[in-house]
Amino acid sequence: MKAQVAPTRSNLLRLEHDLQIAERGHDLLDEKRRALIMEVMTMVEDAEAGADRMADEFGRAYKALLLARMSHGSENLNWIALSAVHEPEVRVNQHRIMGVPVSIVQATDEAPALQYGLGDTSVALDEAVQRFRDLLPLVYQIAEMLTAIWRLTREIKRTQRHVKSLENIAIPRYKSNIKFIEETLEEKERDEFFRTKLVKKRIEETEA
Repeated sequence: MKAQVAPTRSNLLRLEHDLQIAERGHDLLDEKRRALIMEVMTMVEDAEAGADRMADEFGRAYKALLLARMSHGSENLNWIALSAVHEPEVRVNQHRIMGVPVSIVQATDEAPALQYGLGDTSVALDEAVQRFRDLLPLVYQIAEMLTAIWRLTREIKRTQRHVKSLENIAIPRYKSNIKFIEETLEEKERDEFFRTKLVKKRIEETEA
């Protein structure tokens, strides 16, 4: 690799200092990358377990909804569903994992009650409503974990690019320039040594 700096001792000292910083930065970034990978692997395991649980809970909820539809009919269920006075409100806050902002999903209140009377209710309808209510916190949790996994994975890729850039470009360039300067300075020192030796020899011959 061709050197891009003048072969001086000041440049040599500067490049050696820059190389140390680049190597320390590489080590820190690589350590961060490994820690992020471990964090994501743990989150993926939790998310997979949560997704399996959510799928089971959705299956039970839809089974209860099917029984309620058989008892009340689809049209009545649609009217009951439209009786909700508002939608659940969600607050999204953020915290950081190794400098990466991730979301925390929290419900500000409970799911709205459905407006139906005792004459319209049944065990199947009450069970369906309760099961879907119970699903909301799990849905929030899974959404939070999946968002965190996506953001951390993106940060892993970004960190990996920086690590590879240091490994393949910056650090080799510093080492190449340092080697060039060291070899150039050594050659100058050898030339200066032989030149001094030759001058000394001529002086001695002249004096003799």
